Amino acid sequence: MSTRIEKRFAALKAEGRAALVTFVTAGDPDAETSLAIVKALPGAGADVIELGMPFTDPMADGPAVQAAGLRALNAGQTMRKTLGLVREFRKDDDATPIVLMGYYNPIYIYGVDKFLADAKAAGVDGFIVVDLPTEEDDEFCLPALKAGFNFIRLATPTSDEKRLPVILKNTSGFVYYVSITGITGAAAPDPARVKEAVARIKRHTNLPVAVGFGVKTAEHARAIAEGADGVVVGSVLVDAVRQSLDEPGKAIGATVKAVTDVVTELAKGVRSVRKT
Repeated sequence: MSTRIEKRFAALKAEGRAALVTFVTAGDPDAETSLAIVKALPGAGADVIELGMPFTDPMADGPAVQAAGLRALNAGQTMRKTLGLVREFRKDDDATPIVLMGYYNPIYIYGVDKFLADAKAAGVDGFIVVDLPTEEDDEFCLPALKAGFNFIRLATPTSDEKRLPVILKNTSGFVYYVSITGITGAAAPDPARVKEAVARIKRHTNLPVAVGFGVKTAEHARAIAEGADGVVVGSVLVDAVRQSLDEPGKAIGATVKAVTDVVTELAKGVRSVRKT
């Protein structure tokens, strides 16, 4: 049976366009505002939602996403509350795919079997666990696949022809191509290089390839959409949250709109590219 992720990418392929994949951190800047943001994303143009699981030591994240995680943790966000957010979202939206993204430590502490059962009940569709290499697939990847989730793997500019098949072996849903080396929110990707990299990955897999890291404007999104099946945006969205907060760092009435306005612009960029 197809997952929501597989159905969404197949539908967009039939439409002839790339997906806009949006990343926000669960619980940022607080539980109530975070739920309102996530609920508003599909209407603003998000096709797939990546939900960051806040963690105290996010080694692959840049300053913007790190700060978002800290805001969420300081506001009392827990893994249980993150799953609760997904559950609430599913009451009104049974179609938009949700991917939980983050690090293995909070999942390990929660307990893998219990976490997978609770994530399934909440309506989660897949996972990106950035610090679990393929050599550790028995730990979480294989149990997740067996439970019916997609497990999305990261490929990078340094993933060579020897490493790529290893990375792709137990990947499902889509491949997340990290377009630049380094942390999230760094320099903008080079569209020509991205197109070459996507073509190289596709020689090894039939899965859709979504490209992220450094995508900040509608123009970036449009350029990446020409060569990829999906465009992932994150740092610019969590920055929009931060910039909307009042002096003590609390959400204001305009916080949700600050995020959705950016998503709407990015969606226009992605949707301006028609694929044959």
